[in-house]
Amino acid sequence: MTAFIALLRAVNVGGTGKLPMSDLKRMCEDLGFTAVRTYIASGNVVFASRKSEAAVKAGLEKRLETYAGKPVGVLVRTAAEMAQVAADNPFPDAAPNRTVAVFLDRAPPPDTLAAVRGRNDEQIRLGRREIYIHYGDGMAKSKLVVPAAKTGTARNINTVAALAKMAADL
Repeated sequence: MTAFIALLRAVNVGGTGKLPMSDLKRMCEDLGFTAVRTYIASGNVVFASRKSEAAVKAGLEKRLETYAGKPVGVLVRTAAEMAQVAADNPFPDAAPNRTVAVFLDRAPPPDTLAAVRGRNDEQIRLGRREIYIHYGDGMAKSKLVVPAAKTGTARNINTVAALAKMAADL
């Protein structure tokens, strides 16, 4: 069994994409995942499965589309990968609630940094399948646009650490 973390895009944020975490848990259990636990109401779920990452992603996306009536993006990491994302944070001294990892399906494209617009005091670094962003003055007033992040989903470093621990504890 492999411990996985699934991160849903645009769920329970700003009044759009409402999905009760109890429904998400039930969907995961219906897919055969075990030890299913959700974390905060923003589309984070930790579970164990014998399936591959690709099969986990495809199954969950199909189930969520049926539920929501529209596609819902899902980004998946193993427990080891999530721990590595936390360890690779290039801004270890920055406030973890002002630093995010934007999770992607594949490595950020080579032109990721060149395509950034609206940058002020934000710092950006590329990871394996992540883009790390530290929002110096916070996200509320940021005008930052990172086109490569459009298909991804962001979690702050506090959430990344909590999910890594939950998955390691399975």
